[in-house]
Amino acid sequence: MTCNSRVIRTFLHWSPDALDLPLSNGLRIQILPTIHDLSRARKHQFAAFVASQALLVVWDDDPCHLIDRAKAIESELMQLVWRSPNPDDQNEKHDAEIDHESGRAKPEARPVHLQNTVLVSITLLVVVLSLGAAWRQLAIAISVDGEYARLGLIALAPLQIFFTLFFAQVIVGCLAQILGPVRQLSTNSKFYSARPPPRLQTPTLPHVTIQCPVYKEGLHAVIMPTVKSIKQAMSTYELQGGSANMFVNDDGLQLLPEAERRARIDFYADNSIGWVARPRHGHDGFLRRGKFKKASNMNFALMVSCRVEDKLQQLARSPDWSQHDEAQAYEQALNQVLDEHGRAWADGNIRVGDYILLIDSDTRVPADCLLDAVSEMEQSPDVGIMQFSSGVMQVVHTYFENGITFFTNLIYSAIRYTVANGDVAPFVGHNAMLRWSAIQQVSYRDDDDYDKFWSESHVSEDFDMSLRLQCSGYIIRLAAWAGDGFKEGVSLTVYDELARWEKYAYGCNELLFHPIRTWLWRGPFTPLFRRFLFSNIRFTSKVTVISYIGTYYAIGAAWIMTAANYFLMGWYNGYLDKYYVDSWQVWFSIILVFNGLGNVALALMRYRLGQQSLLRAFFENLKWTFLLALFLGGLSLHVSQALLAHMFEIDMTWGATSKEAEFSNFFIEVPKVLNKFKFSMIFALAFIVIMVVLAIAPFVPHDWRITDFVAILPMATVSASHFLLPLALNPALMTFSW
Repeated sequence: MTCNSRVIRTFLHWSPDALDLPLSNGLRIQILPTIHDLSRARKHQFAAFVASQALLVVWDDDPCHLIDRAKAIESELMQLVWRSPNPDDQNEKHDAEIDHESGRAKPEARPVHLQNTVLVSITLLVVVLSLGAAWRQLAIAISVDGEYARLGLIALAPLQIFFTLFFAQVIVGCLAQILGPVRQLSTNSKFYSARPPPRLQTPTLPHVTIQCPVYKEGLHAVIMPTVKSIKQAMSTYELQGGSANMFVNDDGLQLLPEAERRARIDFYADNSIGWVARPRHGHDGFLRRGKFKKASNMNFALMVSCRVEDKLQQLARSPDWSQHDEAQAYEQALNQVLDEHGRAWADGNIRVGDYILLIDSDTRVPADCLLDAVSEMEQSPDVGIMQFSSGVMQVVHTYFENGITFFTNLIYSAIRYTVANGDVAPFVGHNAMLRWSAIQQVSYRDDDDYDKFWSESHVSEDFDMSLRLQCSGYIIRLAAWAGDGFKEGVSLTVYDELARWEKYAYGCNELLFHPIRTWLWRGPFTPLFRRFLFSNIRFTSKVTVISYIGTYYAIGAAWIMTAANYFLMGWYNGYLDKYYVDSWQVWFSIILVFNGLGNVALALMRYRLGQQSLLRAFFENLKWTFLLALFLGGLSLHVSQALLAHMFEIDMTWGATSKEAEFSNFFIEVPKVLNKFKFSMIFALAFIVIMVVLAIAPFVPHDWRITDFVAILPMATVSASHFLLPLALNPALMTFSW
C-alpha cells in the first residue's frame, strides 16, 4: 500500500541524501531512490520511503494490518515534527560508549562474584565430614573385633563422593537461598546479565542469522508460529538499523511427501527464509552421522553456507559494485555449490552473519531482543555464547505438561541463582546467541573432509561446544534480562520426557566413559572428560558439573541398591556394619531435603525476589510434589538402561520430540504403554509379589520372612513409582473419545 502526504514530502525534502529516516521511538525506516528498488528493500522492515516520488510504501503478511501500520508511521512522523527536545530525556539515554582508538564499544566493568566459590567450598566440607563420620564407624568397629578387612570399604570413597556431591550441594544451596543474599540476581557480573547493556549507536549494526534446525514438525502447528515470532524480532532489528536473515536446516524436507514438501518450500520462499536440506540416510551412500542427528544436520547446512562464502570471497569487486551485483553473484555461487555437491537442496539467503541466534522449531522470542543481544556481544568480545534464560510455551495444558512446566521453571530458577553467584553458565543448545567467529575457531575435521562445528560423536553436542569454547578462552554467559520473553516447548507426553532423560543419561556416560570393551587399550575416561578436568575452567565449576552428572548415576543405581537393601535389611538387619546406610535413611533424607527444604527454599527465594507471594509460591511447590516424586521415582530403571546401553555398546535410538498435540485415547495408549514399559512394569509387579509373599505367605519359613517397615517402604516406593509412571502420568489414558 502507498501513502502520500505533506508530512512525508516534507521529511524527504529535508534529507534528500539520507538512507533512512529516524523516528521518535528510535526506529529507522529505509529510504529507497525509486520504486524499482523495492525488490532489494529490507523486507522485514515492512515499510520504505521512495524518494523520487515522495511516497511511503507499507506491506504486511496480513492485509488487515496495512492501514494500522501506515497510521503508526505517520503518527511517529508527526510526533517528531512537534516534539521539542527534552534535556532530561537526553540524559536518560543509555548508549554504549565507544572507544575512539579501536572504534569498538567499551566493555562494561563486570565483577566476578565469589558466592558460588564459598558455597562449593562448604559443599566439599560437608562431603568430607560425611566421609569422616563413616570412617569413624569403621575405626570403632575395627577396635571392637580387629577385622581390618573392612578398611577395603574406603576404596568406595570416590563412588560415594560422586553419588552424594549433588545431595550436599542442594542442602548448602537451599540454605543459601533462605539465609544468603539475593541482590546478585539483579546485577550484572562476568557470567550473568540481569540488565540489558547500553545499546549500540553505530552507523551499521552487526548482521544476525537466526538458525533453526527442523525435522518433520507440522508446518502450520509448529513452524509457522515460530517464524511469525522470529519475523517480529527481525522487523524490529531492521527498523533499528540492523540486518538479519533466517536460516532453516530442514532435515525432513527430502523425506516428506511431495505435497508437504512443496508447502514448506513455498512457505520459505514467501517469508524470505534461506534453507538447506540434506539427503535421507543411505541415499547414494550418504550418511547422516550421529545418534542424535541435530548436530550433523547443522554441520551439513553450515558446510553449504561456508562453501558459498568461499566462492564469494574469490570475487574481485569493482568500486561501483552494487547490492544488485552482490545478489547476482550470490545466486551464481549457490548454484555452483549445489551443482558440485549434487545431493544438497538449498534456496534463499543461507549466508551466516556476525552472530547466530540458535533456536528450536517450537521457540518464541521477544519482539525487541536482537539489538540488546548484539550490543552485549559487541561490548563483551570474550563471550562465545550468550544463553538466554527461557520461559515455557505450553501447547496442550494437560496436568502432565503443567507439571513439567513447573519443573522446567524450577530448573531455570536454580540455574539463574547458581550463575548469578559466580558459576559458569550452561549452554542448553537453543535460545542462545553464538559468536560465529568463535564457533569457526573451534571447528574440526573428520572423515567427511570439511569443517565441522558441532560434535557428531556425542549426544550432548551442546556440552562439547561449550567445553571447546571455554578451553579456547571464551566464556558462556547467562542473560536473564529478557525475562520469560524467550520461550521453549516442553515434553507433551511422559514418553518424550522419559526419552529426554534417557538421552541426557546416555550423553553423560558418553562424555565420561569409553565402552567397557575398550578400557584395556583406551582407558575408562574419554579424552573430552580428561580435557575438561585439566582445562582452565574454574575448579568450582568442575565440581558443579561433576555433581550434576553424578545425579544420573545415582538415579540409575537406585533400583539396584534398593533391591539389594530390601534383602539385606530384611534378612540381616542388626548384623550389618554401622558404615552401611540403609535405603530407609536415604529415602527419608531425600524426602526431607528435596520435598521439605527444597520447597521452602524455592518459595522463600521467589518471595524475596518479588516474583510471587510467599503462600502462593509455597502452595505451587506443594501442588507438584507428588507428580515429580512419582516421575523421578520411576526413572531409575530407564536411566540405568541408557547408561548401560552405552557402556556395553547396545544400540539405543530416540525419535524427534513431539512438538504438537496428537490425538490419542485409552485404546491407543494401552498397547503403547504395554509395549514401551513392559519390562519396567514386569520388574515392579515381580517385586510387589515378592514383597507380599515374603511378608504374609504361610509357606515362607519364619527366618526368611521380611516384615520390617524400613526394608519394605523403600522397595515399595520404587516398585509403585515404576508401575504407576506410565499410567498416572498419562492424561491420554483417561480419554475415551473417538
